[in-house]
Amino acid sequence: MDQQTRRLVFDPVEHETLPKRTAIKRFVLLALVAIAVIGGAGFGFRMGRSEHTLPDWVPAKVAALLHAAPTQEAAHPTTGPIVYYRDPDGKPFYAAEPKTTDDGRAYVSVHASEDITFDDVSIEASANTSAAHSGKHILYYRNPMGLPDTSPVPKKDSMGMDYVPVYEGESADDTTITLSPAKVQRTGVRSEVVTRRVIVRQIRVPGTIQLDERRVTVVSTRSDAFVDRVENVTVGDFVRRNQPLVKIYSPEINSAAAQFIANPGYEGARRRLENLNVPEDVISEMERTHNVPMAITWTSPRDGIVLERGAIEGMKAPAGLVLFRIADISHMWLVADVPEFELGNVHVGQSVTVRVRFLPGRTFTGRVDVIYPQLNKETRTARVRIELPNPDNALLADMYADVEIASGSPAPVVAVPDSAVIDSGTRQVVILDKGDGRFEPREVTLGVRGEGFVEIRKGVTESDRVVIAANFLIDAESNLKAALRGMTNPEGAQ
Repeated sequence: MDQQTRRLVFDPVEHETLPKRTAIKRFVLLALVAIAVIGGAGFGFRMGRSEHTLPDWVPAKVAALLHAAPTQEAAHPTTGPIVYYRDPDGKPFYAAEPKTTDDGRAYVSVHASEDITFDDVSIEASANTSAAHSGKHILYYRNPMGLPDTSPVPKKDSMGMDYVPVYEGESADDTTITLSPAKVQRTGVRSEVVTRRVIVRQIRVPGTIQLDERRVTVVSTRSDAFVDRVENVTVGDFVRRNQPLVKIYSPEINSAAAQFIANPGYEGARRRLENLNVPEDVISEMERTHNVPMAITWTSPRDGIVLERGAIEGMKAPAGLVLFRIADISHMWLVADVPEFELGNVHVGQSVTVRVRFLPGRTFTGRVDVIYPQLNKETRTARVRIELPNPDNALLADMYADVEIASGSPAPVVAVPDSAVIDSGTRQVVILDKGDGRFEPREVTLGVRGEGFVEIRKGVTESDRVVIAANFLIDAESNLKAALRGMTNPEGAQ
């Protein structure tokens, strides 16, 4: 090994005027070469006797660096502002401001281009960053992992990562977070323009099919009577309006009918028959024939299904006895149990989709008709009545059904994707993308949710850009910034 190389390896203090980056690089490379030479000798290889001869396997770049004169250190000229001051003896002591040693020697200034690095690409990136912050004073260095720890001078954390410099002016905006393009790309930050859209949220609840109470009719007499004959009609049969059901004999009706025939112009006699619920066509027949029938035929008052049959031939039927109960099932009710916390999203007139297990794959559509004004205190649910058309009589009473109530406004609202909202439970925040790597946390007021979107009632406007991916990382950066402002005082740090 020649004298020059020996002095570089074993007398580094003599060359303390070299930039630290170059000195460290050469020292490491020389150490690697020395180890390689010793290893080669162990395997029977010998270096040539020439003063600067190296083995063939030594890279050309390393060989050129070994043979280079110390004056070639100017490959990377000193540029950029002074970032800190280091001990003149190379000891691990640094200062943010000019300083002297105990024996009166001045600390050596280190420019941005002279900062420690082993990668030419990193040197160029550092120079570009320094150029961007040219003329700005470094306030302090913060922990690279986001911990609330700062330093007035450059240092490394426990894993060897450099602390990040914070320049003057970067802390002026208390809300905006600035990230480098590389960091934005690495973390996968994506943003989207805020638009207006119709948000429909499906509230899914159970329900039960029931009869429409307004479409149920009872067939009975208003006087004591005897059932003379019952038509071939029973429970479950479908009957038509005016279809004969039963013939009855009533002494009271016959007495009123005789009086009516004897005094056809007497209005009171007709009114008495009407009060006894005698059908109008029977009264007209009496008036035309002047004959009182022994038994009067009672007919069905509507189209529908026979739900109950109480008439039996030969029986005595007291006044008010239910002879038949008939229900029109062309329209049905569905009573759904809506949880208390969802009631605010349910309104009369909303569209409803219903599915029954009896008919898989088929849906029925109806509308909310009534919200009953009482909660079930055990289940904390409210009953919601829904009207459903049943044209083919497929829906039957007491069927279970799955109900989907479409809640939300039909008018478009300002909305963002669900992933854009950071919800802590007490505070909802979105991250605005202001361009050029600048982001701002913004507290918002939420509205309805549905189909992957949430309404924003306050906080952002249409055409704003919000972060929809990696926003938690930006929020953590914002929290770190706030923590540093509140927990550290760089000017007074020791």
